[in-house]
Amino acid sequence: MSETSRFVVSSEWLHKELGSPDLRILDASFYLPAQNRDADAEYAAGHIPGAVRFDHDKVADHSTGLPHMVPSPEVFAEAVGRMGICESDRIVIYDGPGIFSSPRGWWLFRIMGARNVFVLDGGIDGWKAEGRPLETVVPSPEPATFTPDFRLDKVIDFQTMLSIVSEGTRQIADARPAGRFAGTEPEPRAGMRSGHMPGAVSLPSGTFSVKGKLRPLSELRKAIEDAGIDFGQPVVTSCGSGITAAIITLALESLGHEDNALYDGSWTEWGSRQDTPVVTGPSAPKAA
Repeated sequence: MSETSRFVVSSEWLHKELGSPDLRILDASFYLPAQNRDADAEYAAGHIPGAVRFDHDKVADHSTGLPHMVPSPEVFAEAVGRMGICESDRIVIYDGPGIFSSPRGWWLFRIMGARNVFVLDGGIDGWKAEGRPLETVVPSPEPATFTPDFRLDKVIDFQTMLSIVSEGTRQIADARPAGRFAGTEPEPRAGMRSGHMPGAVSLPSGTFSVKGKLRPLSELRKAIEDAGIDFGQPVVTSCGSGITAAIITLALESLGHEDNALYDGSWTEWGSRQDTPVVTGPSAPKAA
């Protein structure tokens, strides 16, 4: 078995594939305020040749009041069709630092029916550090038809999450930093309690990569097992707002674990309500 995820491609591979007729490249960079980076400005200043900008907050369900929620299949298909993408294309998604917001794009395209979807190891920061080509021209792709095949079972809504927590029917893996999970550090969004859902385990998203590149499969497996996750049981991933939860999803799927779903509202929804149970402290110790 290869030590590298089948869902990740190298900058060397992508450089060689530039210009291939079935290749679509997306800049899915997203930043938190504390990161002090502007995704749109960086894209305009220089992006991987042929890359279109994929904004998580624009291709989203805007009816909920929560950030970058999964849109309907119809809204998604119309938006990415305008970007020249169909479900059979080879799709490579990148972000700034690597393995941060690109896995969310990877997950979203996959649950909408695309199958050949990959994440760029190292992000555009790595691409630039290697001196690879950039362009500033914004592509004007021919519109395409994206035919969605939506996997609703991969998306967990609030009511379902409430049942999972109260009944303990699935494992919950939380990608937020350990301090926010434990309740010792505040949430970055105002008006939100810190802590975690009862029964959740802490699996900070930064665990899964080194210098913007996904860790080898053996290290992914060890990190997940050390947190107390049983690969034989279903997993729900969660984070602050549904972006970095997909990093855990990427790790799980890379290891062949397919019985997983992502809680889309994540802590932005759970922690801002007053009727949800919240506990503090580190993850419960793994059973012997």
